[in-house]
Amino acid sequence: MSTIHDVTPGAGAGASASAPAPAGVTEVLDVDDVGGRVERTRLPSGLRVLTETMPGVLSATIGIWVGVGSRDESDALAGSSHFLEHLLFKGTRTRGALEIATAMDAVGGEMNAFTAKEHTCYYANVLASDLPLAVEILGDLVTDALNTAEDLESERTVVLEEIAMRDDEPADAVHDLFSETLFGGTPLGRSVLGTVESIEALTRDDVDGWYRGRYAVPSIVVAAAGRVTHEQVLDLVQRAFGERLAGRADPAPLRAGEDAVLDRPARATGLISRRTEQTHLLLGGLGIGRHDERRHAAAVLETAVGGGMSSRLFQEIREKRGLVYSVGSALTHYAGTGTFSVYAGCSPKRVPEVLRLVREELASVAADGLTAEEVARGRGQLRGGLVLGLEDTGSRMTRLGKSELAHGEYVPVREVLARIDAVDTEQVRAVAAELLTRPTCLAVVGPYRESDLDRL
Repeated sequence: MSTIHDVTPGAGAGASASAPAPAGVTEVLDVDDVGGRVERTRLPSGLRVLTETMPGVLSATIGIWVGVGSRDESDALAGSSHFLEHLLFKGTRTRGALEIATAMDAVGGEMNAFTAKEHTCYYANVLASDLPLAVEILGDLVTDALNTAEDLESERTVVLEEIAMRDDEPADAVHDLFSETLFGGTPLGRSVLGTVESIEALTRDDVDGWYRGRYAVPSIVVAAAGRVTHEQVLDLVQRAFGERLAGRADPAPLRAGEDAVLDRPARATGLISRRTEQTHLLLGGLGIGRHDERRHAAAVLETAVGGGMSSRLFQEIREKRGLVYSVGSALTHYAGTGTFSVYAGCSPKRVPEVLRLVREELASVAADGLTAEEVARGRGQLRGGLVLGLEDTGSRMTRLGKSELAHGEYVPVREVLARIDAVDTEQVRAVAAELLTRPTCLAVVGPYRESDLDRL
């Protein structure tokens, strides 16, 4: 459903009340039978604002999404996006770090941020009555941060501690190692955190320059969900961004994914040698991009193979043989590419058998596909997980922001459910025959030497 009309937001800070901002284009994207409503406005400046009205709740979540992440960085600037996410909370021209923190604590709200390979998000969850405060503070962080040299030095230590914490958690470290092994020196191969060397070398000019150059209005999406109206959020956002909404620009184009065109893993193996009681493994290869029409069939496949307690990998390796505590598969989608991987954690002496069983199951599914019962169960698990995962305002806001940044469109939940329901055994068989026969790589964190990897 899409109804389009023009809208002129109220005059914002720095704008003349007699010269309102140019009108944007607002679309009603979806309306449900209990009063929920999804709307989007694209302002002439390139800023996009999306809202989902949820009449049955008393809270609201607001997120400011910036289309920049570690995938955009050079080797020299590795970790800049994540470093900047930390630094923005240190202060603006009108608020210090303590004022930012106490303002949100005073109303019982939660404010945080996260950085991924392709985007950064700043968000706040508050009572609906405190939404104006949340929009004002987040807008201030994103548009008016100081990024002083003094704050950079204090936060540098924090980021280095975060890298150390990741290194102390083998289950976390193996995921970054897998990306590095699979994607090599491409931007997707680098950790979002950067390296100790790159973080130690970053200067104030590096990080502030990243902020000034990358946090442009056309690259920003504002999403809100909860007890809100679109007009309310649009007015609050316009006031928060003020004069930065002047001028005209098209929204930033969708990523093409041309920076990670691979046909096989960059390396066969990756190892972090460490004395651990448990070995952590990730076996996998290249998957499919997020715009691939087969992604719903691939999701059903992954769910049945290793997505739950009834999956093949869980039943064969944990339930029947008791070889692991944790085993499962995962699909990750990026622009132009993706990953399919299987994780397992087990005693070092059991690693060869666990890997053998994983490879046998993947080969069996690649050759024969899944049964009709497995496909039906996979569809049901996906449907339930999707709907149950959208019960709170934060998940609804996240879906809005990701949909706009990654796909440039909003697909109603009922349509996504219909696409999942349309997946059949032949579609799953076809995607399995391709996905599970691609070359794989193995990432290992455990008590091994490089020479040991050959036998694994």
